[in-house]
Amino acid sequence: MTLVDKLLFLIIHFVDKLGIWHRLPVFLGLIYLSIRRHLHQEYNLFNVGKTPAGVRFNPADFPFRTADGEFNDPFNEGAGSEDSFFGRNVLPVDQRNKLLKPNPMVVATKLLARRNLKDTGKQFNMIAASWIQFMIHDWIDHLEDTQQIELTAPAEVASQCPLKSFKFYKTKEVPTGFYEIKTGHLNRRTPWWDGSAIYGSDEKSLKKVRTFKDGKLKISKDGLLLHEDDDGRAISGDVRNSWAGVSLLQALFVMEHNSVCDALKKEYPELGDEELYRHARLVTAAVIAKIHTIDWTVELLKTDTLHAAMRANWYGLLGKKFKDTFGHVGGAILSGLVGLKKPENHGVPYSLTEEFVSVYRMHSLLPDDLLLRDINAATGPNKSPPLSKQIAMPNLIGINGEKMLSGIGFTRQMVSMGHQACAALELWNYPLWLRDIIPQNPDGTERPDHVDLPALEIFRDRERSVARYNAFRRALLLIPISKWEDLTDDAESIKTLREVYGNDVEELDLLVGLMAEKKIKGFAISETAFIIFVIMATRRLEADRFFTSNFNEETYTKKGLERVNTTESLKDVLDRHYPEMTKKWMNSSSAFSVWDSAPNARNPIPLYLRVPQ
Repeated sequence: MTLVDKLLFLIIHFVDKLGIWHRLPVFLGLIYLSIRRHLHQEYNLFNVGKTPAGVRFNPADFPFRTADGEFNDPFNEGAGSEDSFFGRNVLPVDQRNKLLKPNPMVVATKLLARRNLKDTGKQFNMIAASWIQFMIHDWIDHLEDTQQIELTAPAEVASQCPLKSFKFYKTKEVPTGFYEIKTGHLNRRTPWWDGSAIYGSDEKSLKKVRTFKDGKLKISKDGLLLHEDDDGRAISGDVRNSWAGVSLLQALFVMEHNSVCDALKKEYPELGDEELYRHARLVTAAVIAKIHTIDWTVELLKTDTLHAAMRANWYGLLGKKFKDTFGHVGGAILSGLVGLKKPENHGVPYSLTEEFVSVYRMHSLLPDDLLLRDINAATGPNKSPPLSKQIAMPNLIGINGEKMLSGIGFTRQMVSMGHQACAALELWNYPLWLRDIIPQNPDGTERPDHVDLPALEIFRDRERSVARYNAFRRALLLIPISKWEDLTDDAESIKTLREVYGNDVEELDLLVGLMAEKKIKGFAISETAFIIFVIMATRRLEADRFFTSNFNEETYTKKGLERVNTTESLKDVLDRHYPEMTKKWMNSSSAFSVWDSAPNARNPIPLYLRVPQ
């Protein structure tokens, strides 16, 4: 670590000791986050696998997103492609001799399994929970081996486990050819922010979803995904381990893609099918990335500092009006990451990381039932539609979920999710129905062996050599815990943690620590998970040439770029396709907060600036 970086580390360590960074004035909070981001970019990005040798390609030869994610980084044509390596934010910690210590089924039963549903109140709704799963289907999916492993519940918890034992495929280990990290894991999905959840991560998947007419994708007449004729599987870019909430968002953005095609065809009638498709994919992927950055994340991390930080990532500190007026001037600080003159990977080829996967373990957001609303019932102004019935979540999973969604319809499902808070990321809040779930193959077909998902997630982190909680925090320049009371104030949590892990805080599994950790006010996730976001939220934008050097009218078209620049939220997308729905039922300014809440009051327009109507 350089002398300057040591001084910067001492600054953030001092602030962390006081526990005040999130209470600082916004500008000082942004400085703190900027220092952290710099340090993590220097010391928490590790390459996995050698950069392929070969001649640099000319980016002008590929002014579009390829089917498998290749040809984005001019210095490494394979970076971010299908079947490329997961990277690392923290060096691997070998846990082969501790895969069952403590037993994952004990951890799942005693610390994760839901006792009573705890929700997020008005902050986060079921659309928000579905959104992050929609994003995961765009980013990450480990390649599995052909060898199966079996976990068996010890006698002390066997009576409380829906499955007494279960089998699953181990993660495939692949030699990296790299001196520092000898083996790694491959990502079946393209980790670029390229909309692969609707387009797929390879040419075969892409051909399946395209109409090959005017650039469009397949969609049913009722606004939902089409299905395979033989067994009812959805036709979309990624349908593995999905449910009706994800399917709904996939359908919405297929409609968005097709509407972009219509707008481009009208503006540029000379464009053919392939050109329309390529431009529309660029636009739609950018709209998705923008929504996640300045809409979803702002609701997840509901503080003024993060509201400013995420908008600064996209627009810069001088804001949207300045950028719209003067373009991208003054670099990333003043004008944001989007539109930089060249992509920046900080000397490490782009990938998403094993640690990124671990902190996105958010299945606890899911409730036990979907509260289905009666949207045809008469209600007064600003009233929620009455509850019609409850649908158990297992009925909304996979192929059965597709059938159920067809009967519910787009509007009713979306309105119902908008009016229902999602569950909270806390101990004892992991859905019990996910302890006996049918996993799927990549093509959406079901496997014969059920799995206990929370137990499997504990095992996966250990299997993939992801550091346990305390080592994870040290590596991220955070203060580790020295006793259970440092982690939580809850006496029952402390008692159970000690029962499972003894007094050895170093053995605490990462997922358990993330759920147990004291939350910053306004944060739906832990601070530990947030630090990975600080690194990777920036990286997803700045390393991608289609958000930097190629974010221009020449690549996107003037009309296409206009669509990106005028979309500020998921509500804008819903307004385009279902204006009557949002007008009647959506009372919040964000589609991700509970719709029957009062309008979001953050940054209201001062009275003296309002223009009389």
